[in-house]
Amino acid sequence: MTKSCLMTTPTSPTAMLLRRLRRLSWGSTAVQLFILTVVTFGLLAPLACHRLLHSYFYLRHWHLNQMSQEFLQQSLKEGEAALHYFEELPSANGSVPIVWQATPRPWLVITIITVDRQPGFHYVLQVVSQFHRLLQQCGPQCEGHQLFLCNVERSVSHFDAKLLSKYVPVANRYEGTEDDYGDDPSTNSFEKEKQDYVYCLESSLQTYNPDYVLMVEDDAIPEEQIFPVLEHLLRARFSEPHLQDALYLKLYHPERLQHYINPEPMRILEWVGVGMLLGPVLTWIYMKFACRPGFSWPVMLFFSLYSMGLVELVGRHYFLELRRLSPSLYSVVPASQCCTPAMLFPAPAARRTLTYLSQVYCHKGFGKDMALYSLLRAKGERAYVVEPNLVKHIGLFSSLRYNFHPSLL
Repeated sequence: MTKSCLMTTPTSPTAMLLRRLRRLSWGSTAVQLFILTVVTFGLLAPLACHRLLHSYFYLRHWHLNQMSQEFLQQSLKEGEAALHYFEELPSANGSVPIVWQATPRPWLVITIITVDRQPGFHYVLQVVSQFHRLLQQCGPQCEGHQLFLCNVERSVSHFDAKLLSKYVPVANRYEGTEDDYGDDPSTNSFEKEKQDYVYCLESSLQTYNPDYVLMVEDDAIPEEQIFPVLEHLLRARFSEPHLQDALYLKLYHPERLQHYINPEPMRILEWVGVGMLLGPVLTWIYMKFACRPGFSWPVMLFFSLYSMGLVELVGRHYFLELRRLSPSLYSVVPASQCCTPAMLFPAPAARRTLTYLSQVYCHKGFGKDMALYSLLRAKGERAYVVEPNLVKHIGLFSSLRYNFHPSLL
């Protein structure tokens, strides 16, 4: 009687779950995909990416201090190399050669804004020497390009600017003036930076009347592909209706802000697109090697989410580097508010920008980058950013605030 009762007792949910788990084997799809997930995100990716600065797997407490010091030491060496580059630049016929002289009315003026900071690193020399080298490599295609230095240092001790004045046309904002912002408590460093920016942009337009002005801060080194990419963007892509009349084009956005999980909605669409592209490919590879017949939608959904998670955790910045294979692969998306190491202005838009900036006052928490971004909605303008970046930001020392412990993050 007891035995019969035991046999007819309903099976408990726990017992049913255990029975199903026993039926799972190492060859089942669920187990294989679970093991793949654990091995990828728990072992392989952390081991491969723990030194990638802009990855979620980056071990900050292990590597950040050492990598920051190595970066500073390398920057010092490159600064010394840039100094020797200009000191040893040969003269022509006994006169000092001009680094680059464009046609009477250049197509593009490259204006480098500089202040005196952190002697020894020679940031502005690094930037100008790299632009000079790239212009020489570019050859006749860049004959319409003009280098222009804008010195906004109030003191006369900017050694690098004095050295470059022998090779590059220079505009000195405070030369021969007694303008001293330190005596005016209403003008803070953020407002001064904006006014310096306005001065340099206006000087570029008045001096050369170009088609485009590229405003570059003195710690933004151009990438190797900058001129071919700009040529493609400005002559081909910006002829498209939705890109015409843009107020500016940003050539840099901080790598730490390039993840998919960010406020920019366009990135979410790109992220889903990554899953839709890689999901079917990885599913086909899995079904092929696992000898599974047919096609499985649940497996494809898994690999879509798997690839989306992997790309985000490893770092979108590193996958963007694949776009450097060709200028046509660079993307142009709506701009966000941070930051201004390199900004390209069409001449008509540059004149509008001068008017707009004269109407705003900058202060702590509202720098010139936020001022420019706020003007887009207020004035009904559009702006874009190119991806991946076309300049590298090498300055760990801000010109606006003291930084006694410079760090890469």
